[in-house]
Amino acid sequence: MTILVAGELNADLVLQNYSSFPAVGQEVVVDNASLTLGSSSAICASGLAKLGNAVIFAGKIGRDLWGDLCLDWLAKLGVDCSPVLRDPGLSTGITVSITSEKGRALVTYPGATTELRASEVQDEDLLRAKHLHVSSFFLQTALRPGLRALFERAHCHGLTTSLDPGFDPEEKWAADLLETLREVDFFFPNESELRAITNKADPVDALQFLSGGRTTTIAKLGENGSVTLCGGHLVSVPAYSVRPLDTTGAGDSFNAGFLHAWLRNEDIAGAMAFGAACGALSTLQSGGTAAQPTEAEAIEFMRTAEKGAAAR
Repeated sequence: MTILVAGELNADLVLQNYSSFPAVGQEVVVDNASLTLGSSSAICASGLAKLGNAVIFAGKIGRDLWGDLCLDWLAKLGVDCSPVLRDPGLSTGITVSITSEKGRALVTYPGATTELRASEVQDEDLLRAKHLHVSSFFLQTALRPGLRALFERAHCHGLTTSLDPGFDPEEKWAADLLETLREVDFFFPNESELRAITNKADPVDALQFLSGGRTTTIAKLGENGSVTLCGGHLVSVPAYSVRPLDTTGAGDSFNAGFLHAWLRNEDIAGAMAFGAACGALSTLQSGGTAAQPTEAEAIEFMRTAEKGAAAR
């Protein structure tokens, strides 16, 4: 299965297990630091590749050290990065992730993330794929105006599509996202994003607000699992219980797991469960990609969890 991921490509500096969360004028100590592949789109691409999919990545980066590192990380996973554009006038972005068991905070320098345009995603790359995934709608300011047209172009070529909105740093949650969803098959917001986009506190009310048209919304609710409306009926899938080391990119690993299963004709609930397993496993090491599972590892994890639940 070949999947085209179009989006942001940057590095993550992960600062793990802070003694207290930093405030202005203070210095705090963390237990560990690592530099790894970052960005929602790239972490999802990595997860898809580890699960055994053929992945094509389209994006834009600078001709700099961080750009080299990102391409090297993806190349080692077998991701085809030939569509990635390198501009010497741009700098590759970086995100600082300050994380612990309590959660995480992100500080991002977008860099070249803001420069990719829909017209730069080529038809020849769409024609090689069965599915198009995009993340970080609000961060990708140059891609955003043409994204609905890009999804429409993908549909004309027979692809299915998916979108993860990511957080809106301006917290405007503008209506152009809802217009873009007219050409999206699967939409993957987390709980806070879903609430902000719909102005609905209850996830079921938010799902109903977004229902209609071609889009199926899969709401990721953290330890409360995931929910969706399928044929007017609520489908709820629990989260797997793990002790997370780092939650960076867990939602992107969920997306990868869901798409991997659904593109192999798994039903919605089964794809959500597989996504939940991939998301849970991804939290067991530092960074968003180090603990992403293979298909066999995810299946074994699910079997073990089912046996444990049956024994209780």
